[in-house]
Amino acid sequence: MSIFAIISSPVPIEFVLFGLTLLGVAIFHHRTLRVSLIGLGAIILYNFFFTGFPTGRGFSGLVGSFAHEWVTLTNLLGLLTGFALLADFFETSQLPAVLPKFLPHNWKGGFLLLALIWILSSFLDNIAGALIGGAIAHQVFRGKVHLAFIAAVVAASNAGGAWSVVGDTTTTMMWVAGIPASHVFHAIIAAAVALFIFGVPAAIAQQKYSPVMARSESKSIHEVDWVRVGVVGFILLFAIATNVLVNSAFPEKANQFPFFGLAVWLAIVLCAFWRRPKWKFLPRAIGGSIFLLALVMAAALMPVEHLSTASWQTAFGLGFLSAVFDNIPLTALALKQGGYDWGVLAFTIGFGGSIIWFGSSAGVALSSMYPESRSVGQWVRHGWAIPLAYVISFFIMLALWGWRPLGGG
Repeated sequence: MSIFAIISSPVPIEFVLFGLTLLGVAIFHHRTLRVSLIGLGAIILYNFFFTGFPTGRGFSGLVGSFAHEWVTLTNLLGLLTGFALLADFFETSQLPAVLPKFLPHNWKGGFLLLALIWILSSFLDNIAGALIGGAIAHQVFRGKVHLAFIAAVVAASNAGGAWSVVGDTTTTMMWVAGIPASHVFHAIIAAAVALFIFGVPAAIAQQKYSPVMARSESKSIHEVDWVRVGVVGFILLFAIATNVLVNSAFPEKANQFPFFGLAVWLAIVLCAFWRRPKWKFLPRAIGGSIFLLALVMAAALMPVEHLSTASWQTAFGLGFLSAVFDNIPLTALALKQGGYDWGVLAFTIGFGGSIIWFGSSAGVALSSMYPESRSVGQWVRHGWAIPLAYVISFFIMLALWGWRPLGGG
């Protein structure tokens, strides 16, 4: 089944412009922000003068479209910038430099680190999991992190978040829509299999490039700044508590105000009395965030009214589509349509974004820490095991679990 067959309507000019934008990002990876803004501008101008916006025509339609997406955009901005500061808090606490004392000094050490990221992302947001994992990798491998391992960090965070309703924005959307956590949990089958398929080759490549830091070079536990560790813990717990409280007690309000992004920044401001953030990292984080927000907004302006019939083939294709098309509007369309096995869809839409660096928020966030990852060609070349893991683990899950619409047993 072709990826393009998922969208049942004919391909309009907006999709051509969006495709050209993505192509420009892939080719001019040193000018991604500029390309994304030019692409968004072209789509807005075309809609303004010719077809109108999803919420109406002219200036009122433009304002209405941004008003419809402002919660998503603000949440992403708050998470991407806030978690960038959080990752620096974690790295400068010196706790990551202690980890080599406990990791094997062969490829298994790198794999255990990916497994740790996978676990962290199941109860943290996958953006936080990727940034914390990136900070740990920077310390453990003395700043020499192979691109295969960078891609694997993103893939581990997306796979870990795919089976938990608090691990990814898309699974949280399902939870808010009334889908029980148990109907998403079986995505763990594919997520666990995928971890081994992409994790082992990435860990071996990293071991050849730069092994785990020797025990003699690692820090002592007494050198850890435990106040900074406490700040990281407080920010994460505050964000998780806010997410759970809002989605459990006030689900109808979740899409009306950016509670999650605001919670992260409120916690950062409160903790500034104990440890001041390094504000110099903020401009770079904002630049990377605006790039993703431009792609998200461009995707929201696409005239996609519905998906093809809900089936495992559609869910499988959506995973590849998520590598280039933001998974938030895709999830919203799937929820509106209904009839999906939500665990299968959670894996495909969540993990599929790992195939290309800008296919997920986690990938965009980590690219601010590792700018060399902003090359589609190099990402695909060194992260070859990720699409392989996607295909194999999907069909293993399908064989073991089957296709059970609505997640029923």
